[in-house]
Amino acid sequence: MTDLDTIVANAKAAFTQAAMPADLENAKALFLGKTGRITELMKGMGQLSVDEKKSRGAAINLSKQAIEAALNDRRLALADAELQMQLKAEALDVSLPGVPHAQGGLHPVSLTLERIEAIFGSMGFDVAQGPEIETDWFNFTALNTPEDHPARSMHDTFYVEGGTEAAPNLLRTHTSPMQIRHAVQHVKKHRALIDAGGTMPEIRVIAPGRTYRVDSDATHSPMFHQCEGLWIGENVSFKDLKFVFTDFCRAFFESDDLVLRFRPSFFPFTEPSAEIDIQFQTGPLAGKWLEVAGSGQVHPNVVRNMGLDPEKFIGFAFGMGPDRLTMLRYGVNDLRLFFDGDIRFLSQFQN
Repeated sequence: MTDLDTIVANAKAAFTQAAMPADLENAKALFLGKTGRITELMKGMGQLSVDEKKSRGAAINLSKQAIEAALNDRRLALADAELQMQLKAEALDVSLPGVPHAQGGLHPVSLTLERIEAIFGSMGFDVAQGPEIETDWFNFTALNTPEDHPARSMHDTFYVEGGTEAAPNLLRTHTSPMQIRHAVQHVKKHRALIDAGGTMPEIRVIAPGRTYRVDSDATHSPMFHQCEGLWIGENVSFKDLKFVFTDFCRAFFESDDLVLRFRPSFFPFTEPSAEIDIQFQTGPLAGKWLEVAGSGQVHPNVVRNMGLDPEKFIGFAFGMGPDRLTMLRYGVNDLRLFFDGDIRFLSQFQN
């Protein structure tokens, strides 16, 4: 065995004994490093003749290639061994049951909104949608709200950038603006028919959504929900309002013996106006009158702002709080629980 064969054999043996990548790199340095065996042999070739350099250089290169091949094989072997150890340590037993994940569901207020839309949908009401950042005209002026009305004050309304001093923008304080927007578009669509003296299809719509006012306590939140309703036609009376809302309440609470009371009140957008109270005949709230909505016959000025003649078109409007209805339906006594995001509370409403 030549000296080169011995070096190659020693290198292979050293690589085989290396149990860690760091040990392998140390062994490599003994043979291929700056002061390694092969490197030293290459340095000594300067003393050889030209013919000896050719034969000796070729032999050294073959030995170097053999050592490098052995080194790469051992690197791969160590990497594969490390991978197998990692796979074994992280192995999954697919026969074991998986980690359960709780199934999500709708928020209780969302459940209420869906229920409201379904009940009124069965009565022929459409669902209106509109922006939450409103103009002063749609939120107040079109609804016959006086310039000096307290609702326009900064104490009640969140004003936002983007408008002008004469026509500011704001976070809508109720969902009535959606009624106006829907009615205006409806009238535009049927303007030719109206001008020709034809019978315009009735406006029958509800407007559920988020609203905003500067208020916060156990029964009020700066962000809350409202659902407004509107029915405009040529022969829509207060009697229709009583029938529709009574039918809705009894369907919503699944109680045929629910009693409703309409108390005279005042709203700038309706005349006459009434607060609506309900009374349960059974259960923990039996015998108590509970306010659930405001309502009334649409004010003539509001009908005009829709683009209609109040001498010909008449109707009613109502507004209720889905948050309040949710509290009554599920027996919740603090509105803030709906918005705290506590899974322990919200999970009670999942099927």
